[in-house]
Amino acid sequence: MTKVVILSAGQGKRLSPLTDDRPKCLIDLSGRSVLHWQLANLASVGVREAVVVTGFNAHLVDEEIAGLDLPGMRVRTLFNPFYSVTDNLATCWMAREELKGEVMLLNGDTLFEPAVAERLLAAPAADITLTIDRKSDYDDDDMKVRTDGDTLRAVGKTLELYDGESIGFTRFSAAGASLFVQNVETAMHGPEGLKRWYLSVMDQIARETGRVRVCSIKGLGWAEMDFPADLPKNLALTERWAARAMTG
Repeated sequence: MTKVVILSAGQGKRLSPLTDDRPKCLIDLSGRSVLHWQLANLASVGVREAVVVTGFNAHLVDEEIAGLDLPGMRVRTLFNPFYSVTDNLATCWMAREELKGEVMLLNGDTLFEPAVAERLLAAPAADITLTIDRKSDYDDDDMKVRTDGDTLRAVGKTLELYDGESIGFTRFSAAGASLFVQNVETAMHGPEGLKRWYLSVMDQIARETGRVRVCSIKGLGWAEMDFPADLPKNLALTERWAARAMTG
């Protein structure tokens, strides 16, 4: 598994004023942008190719990538000119030619320590593997999941019965990537295609086929970058990672 597609097209308006003039993947955390943390941690576990889907102020992401030193990793960008009028299902549609073979899909606002990627890569073979966390309580913004053992039964923010949450990090086999892209294509032809999340397609695949597995990373470090209130805890998290790298 050597390739990842990172969905970083959005502005992240909920993080205003931090994102008034830069995409949220470029918010600085302990001396690195969110995107830099993602790429560096992926490179450290052997991922060799990253495709970053850009949109809002894409030139700033291009400049950030040009200045990074990531030995052994090739990073490319793919521009989504429709980022401001669509949700991330359409971003996946834009990147569908990159979602072939064995590949991972990562939300552009998900922070994770290398052990999270290692656990996902080491998970048992499956067509689609959704990385999840389990915790004692959940809020309205969490992308909740319902599981049956290691099988995903449903995913969505409004589930009434759930036992975990998606962290926005997925692994596909070649067959799983093909299945996902086929369903993305179908969904994009529907009347609500432009406004759907890609996890709504994952929910459909899980309910109809049972071919989506889950990989729990409970106990490992990760976070999302969604609201200004997330900044202090995310800074604390990345400061620990930075200190560990210096002593490591």
